[in-house]
Amino acid sequence: MTIITVNTTQGRLDLEQRRALAEALTDAVLVPEVGRFAPAARAGFQVHFVERAADMMAIGGRLLADAEPTADVMVIDVTVMDGDWRPEVRAEVIERILAAMAEACGVAQPSPTWWVTFRVVDEGSWGSSGGVLSVLSLLDSGVFTEEKSEAIRTALGARVA
Repeated sequence: MTIITVNTTQGRLDLEQRRALAEALTDAVLVPEVGRFAPAARAGFQVHFVERAADMMAIGGRLLADAEPTADVMVIDVTVMDGDWRPEVRAEVIERILAAMAEACGVAQPSPTWWVTFRVVDEGSWGSSGGVLSVLSLLDSGVFTEEKSEAIRTALGARVA
């Protein structure tokens, strides 16, 4: 279960960019999370696009409505279930997300005013369908590689046991 929320100013992303990002951002997290490209795992991902008026966002203490027209502010929040999220895996996700954003936005590199936050929800702290979910119940689904499943079991064993 993963939720990616893209916060932008109104009109920053058009319909085609959002279509491209829905897939690209999903895959940017999916591959490091399960250890390979696994289309079946996409069902556990949601991408939300949130637009705010320029007078509802600020950078450097100034509302974007009062800033130069080139101000390009985005915050991408990634929320994932507990698992194998070592610093190098988190870094890979963040870099993949920023690259996907740059490609979809048609720029050579991500803006320094695009920020990515990465949150891990502790085991036992995520619920759906009337109950608490666990990544451990997903490990035998065939989506995760054997190596990734073992890394998740090891990571959670150290925190949950």
